[in-house]
Amino acid sequence: MNPRLSYREAEVQGASRVRLVILLYEQAIEDLRRALAAHSQRDIQVRTREINHAILVLGHLQGSLDKRQGGQVAANLERFYTLVRAGLVEAQCKQSAELLEQQISLLLQVRDAWCQVARTEIVDAPSRSAQARAAGEPSTSTDWNA
Repeated sequence: MNPRLSYREAEVQGASRVRLVILLYEQAIEDLRRALAAHSQRDIQVRTREINHAILVLGHLQGSLDKRQGGQVAANLERFYTLVRAGLVEAQCKQSAELLEQQISLLLQVRDAWCQVARTEIVDAPSRSAQARAAGEPSTSTDWNA
């Protein structure tokens, strides 16, 4: 049993949608860091496998966009995912560590923005829960003091 995989599975259980997005970003970043390490070791097979997995993760993120409700944000993310995936294909074709590093940097920046959204959700959750109770709506969080 792989402890890292067990930890990841436990973390996914009960995670918010924003947290799941962050976990997917972290997976793609981790894949690309392994691809970069494989590149430096001239291990083409591992580099290719890791880049391909990162492309799959980005495809999942892109495929899960709600373009009707997401509006301009979803459209921007759609373009971003397309850009990063194209950059990864180019990095693979050119066998470029620099291009891999650029894609990692882009993913880190957007992951950090998602982390800020998650922090905002945590800060805003108590006030949303109180507003829902005041309006007579069922609470979506476990509020043991309600």
